[in-house]
Amino acid sequence: MIRKLTEQDHQQVLAFLSEEPSINLFIIGDIEAFGYSSEFQEIWAEFDEQSTIKAVLLRFHQSFIPYAKGEFDTTGFVSIMRQYTQPIFLSGKSDIVEIFESFEELSLGKKQVTFFAECLSDDCLGDNDVEVKKATIEDVDQIIELRSSIEEFHIRSDARKMLINAMESNTGRTYYTTRQGVITACVSTTAENSISAMIVGVCTRKENRRQGLATSIMKKLFKDVLAEGKTLCLFYDNPAAGRIYKRLGFKDIGKWTMYR
Repeated sequence: MIRKLTEQDHQQVLAFLSEEPSINLFIIGDIEAFGYSSEFQEIWAEFDEQSTIKAVLLRFHQSFIPYAKGEFDTTGFVSIMRQYTQPIFLSGKSDIVEIFESFEELSLGKKQVTFFAECLSDDCLGDNDVEVKKATIEDVDQIIELRSSIEEFHIRSDARKMLINAMESNTGRTYYTTRQGVITACVSTTAENSISAMIVGVCTRKENRRQGLATSIMKKLFKDVLAEGKTLCLFYDNPAAGRIYKRLGFKDIGKWTMYR
């Protein structure tokens, strides 16, 4: 049986999702931030005969994230997703979301697969002698300017608004280094919730690269987040970046697939 969840289901669904807190970072974060009765967010679950949750489907605007620990009613989830304007955005643990590729009635976009890694301890971080600052709203324009200078980054038109919202809602933070008043490198979190945080936006100005600035920022940021009892996680598809993250204590836990 599949039904829409309400606040009364919160403890059960959170217990279900918390068994893989990193993989479910986005679902947990959105539930904590927006609850069960928002116009742009809905959560459904499939229950077995003992009323135990088998699978969950989150809708956030036109984006969907399914999660399950075994076989689940994919056809039932597809029938829900078909009710919304196509194409939809679909993302999640690769072995779960790739099942939906066989349903031609879904209009899925371009497929992207990345590695998914998590860090549970600061044992590999070591000391840091570089001054690292935590960004405030006054720093937002410089951060957006730096990100916009990175060729690999695709900056959304509402990036500034999103960054401010993350700071104000405590669902994201940015740490950075400076030289003569100019931000030289920065690293951010996003989708922060009570048990996990996603690392994003690792970037350094071209003229300041190969100085270990981003690594120094990550050490400081990682230590602060881990000290709060949260799990760190991130996506990567660049092997060189993956080697750096692993030296800092990250371990691959699976793959994440997105259709955009």
